Amino acid sequence: MTTAPLPAADITVDGTALLCVTLLLRLRDRIQHAQPGTIVHIIATDPAAPLDLPAWCHMTGHTYLGPVPAHDQPVYALRLAADARPTHADAPWHLAAEGH
Repeated sequence: MTTAPLPAADITVDGTALLCVTLLLRLRDRIQHAQPGTIVHIIATDPAAPLDLPAWCHMTGHTYLGPVPAHDQPVYALRLAADARPTHADAPWHLAAEGH
């Protein structure tokens, strides 16, 4: 069974050599004014990223699309939701109080 290729990125977030929490903060800042349905590719070299990105998407309402094949670096994709739940700049995403 062949899987369909993931859509091309509308936004790319470079998280090379960033710890996943820092990457998630950078990601949140980059998508702050993006339209719902926007496809985001995240370059994530932290080994925790494959676990933290799906959890972050679940917590914020975005859709985790999975790894993007055929790249030299680990790249993951997500689709932004229309009704994303906000995270707070002064608190880690997993400790945000509203709706989490």
